[in-house]
Amino acid sequence: MAKTELKTKETTASVDAFIDALASEQQRDDSRALVKLMGGITKSAPKLWGPSIVGFGSTTLKYDTGREVEWMQCGFSPRKAAITLYFTCDIAQYASHLEKLGKHTTGKGCLYIKRLSDVDAKVLEAVVKKAVKG
Repeated sequence: MAKTELKTKETTASVDAFIDALASEQQRDDSRALVKLMGGITKSAPKLWGPSIVGFGSTTLKYDTGREVEWMQCGFSPRKAAITLYFTCDIAQYASHLEKLGKHTTGKGCLYIKRLSDVDAKVLEAVVKKAVKG
């Protein structure tokens, strides 16, 4: 099956300018820390995907339906209510790690945290590593 075009695509916009424009110092600091963490794990430079997602690397996602899309290996978006971390897997498979993470919620492939200080940095690093490796 041919690859499907997504609305959210990698852009050439500046990740640094995006982070510098964030409303709060906490969001800026947490975003810079996530850039360092995810960039170190993926060995990829951060890219802005759409107007508000910082993504790392790229991969082809293949759905059961045969649909294929290009997407980031991992990424995050500093949203008003929480930082959304994006993965290409079902995050529930890391339940044993998530139990030790700290304050968070999850979606199918997303992890939501209010601020990095709410979670254990070592556990977060382990989750990101496992999610990227698949």
